[in-house]
Amino acid sequence: MTPQKARELAALSLEMVAPNIDTARVGWDADLREDLGLDSLDFLSFVEGLSDESGLRIEEDDYPELFTLNGCVAYLTRQA
Repeated sequence: MTPQKARELAALSLEMVAPNIDTARVGWDADLREDLGLDSLDFLSFVEGLSDESGLRIEEDDYPELFTLNGCVAYLTRQA
């Protein structure tokens, strides 16, 4: 997966879980839980969206890599 495609996928997954968050204005290093206020269920839904749209199985041990959008991009680019 290209970094650009991974960025689009991460932004789309975030918008699906938190439609009130403007992904164009979010810092890509912002912590999704701490800075953007996603609770644990929102974060799990976000990860499920990443998994569904990318076709990757994302293990729970990998969740810490997904706490920022930049982390998601790096993870998806490396895994896909």
